[in-house]
Amino acid sequence: MKKKERISEKRFVMPDAFIIIFSIVFLAAVATYFIPAGSYEIETVDDVTQVVPDSYSTVEANPTNLMDLFRSVQLGLVESANIIFLIFIIGGVVAIINSTGSINTGINALIVKTKGRYMILIMSVAAIFGILATMGVAANAVIAFIPIGIALARSLNLDAIVGVATVYLGYYAGMVAGVFDPTILGLAQSIGELPLFSGITLRIVIFIALIIITITYINFYAKKVKNDPSKSLMGDKLFTYNNDESAGQVKDANFTGKQKLIVLMFFAFIIFFVYGAFNYGWSINELAAIFLIMGVVVALIAKITPNQFISTFMDGARSLVYGALVVGIARAVIVVLEQGNILDTIVHGALVPLESTSLFVGGQLLFGFNLLFNLLVTSGTGQAAIIMPLMVPIVDLLGLTRQTGVLILKLGDGFTNIITPTSGVLMAVLAVGGVQWTKWARFVFPLLLMWFVVGAIAVGFATLTGYGPF
Repeated sequence: MKKKERISEKRFVMPDAFIIIFSIVFLAAVATYFIPAGSYEIETVDDVTQVVPDSYSTVEANPTNLMDLFRSVQLGLVESANIIFLIFIIGGVVAIINSTGSINTGINALIVKTKGRYMILIMSVAAIFGILATMGVAANAVIAFIPIGIALARSLNLDAIVGVATVYLGYYAGMVAGVFDPTILGLAQSIGELPLFSGITLRIVIFIALIIITITYINFYAKKVKNDPSKSLMGDKLFTYNNDESAGQVKDANFTGKQKLIVLMFFAFIIFFVYGAFNYGWSINELAAIFLIMGVVVALIAKITPNQFISTFMDGARSLVYGALVVGIARAVIVVLEQGNILDTIVHGALVPLESTSLFVGGQLLFGFNLLFNLLVTSGTGQAAIIMPLMVPIVDLLGLTRQTGVLILKLGDGFTNIITPTSGVLMAVLAVGGVQWTKWARFVFPLLLMWFVVGAIAVGFATLTGYGPF
């Protein structure tokens, strides 16, 4: 064997996402033996579950044993069952829609109209999703649009990362700012007793900064892939699913009336879900139901037989098994921390020391804590319910405005969601897009650092100017 070949064999290989996440589960289990167990009291006020400030107390330790460690995987899968099966259903229904050629043909028509200017297409799609997200459109809905981004990237001869990034990162740039977000922002401001949607000007500025940086970053990467596909982080396979080079080429450029109707039905059902999310509190289970109904309607329009429907659906669902199971493994981290009674201890230990810091430093440290805490609790409403009741007395004591506290919560909640493997939505998005978490992390990490800088500047500005009204 040649020396170069031996060196090549010893080259470091990035561990699979399952290995990385289970390593985090193991570390969480080890932590239950060293971190004191404790908990906060919980109360419900106006149907909002809140942590009672100054109620932290030690409780009996419950360290994770070997059986608990592996049982957490099963419990994580069970607790994530709704989003896991949502992934399977989306995969099946999207496969049915793809079998009609509607998405690819529609994307091709769009490309023809823009004369293949991929940078303009990326900018337009990302900006549209960003604007929608600033209005608080349910975060789960973004999963449904990932196939559109993948079809767009495939038709432009780019890669799956560009497809996912254009939709998901554009969306999250808007989610982080949350200009008119009635859920996370609304909950946080209500706990802080602030007027709904107050402090809008700074959030608009943050959104503009984030979306410009994001679009520029995606286009920079897309240009590299366009000029030299070997520079794609996806490796030799630019698209995990249907990697046939001809799959991205639309053989029939004629966008038929039937195909237009199918695309119209897709967006109509998604809009219907968004309406239900705002007015009736619909969530993941209703989104799954909407997709199933959508699949049936598309099958009727395209005259797909029942047997063809099942066969195509199963093929689509089968292709997403890897990503769906990753979601459950990621949830096991939270299972271990909660059952080990150390999650509240982590919150308490991180927040209390901030009371003795200066105004500016305290704001930045509080921002850093929220970034780290979001790795554990990725739910925006969950984080608001846990952190805001604790943050209000802390910011009052530090001399920060409560509006600054809300801003810190929003930025801390949103930023790390674009990379943390404990985020069910992110892992579902990557599963649908066919992008491994390790490859995604390499792509998105530099952008995340840029977002951190924007966040630190925004928090610093809010701290120094007394961002209000109070």
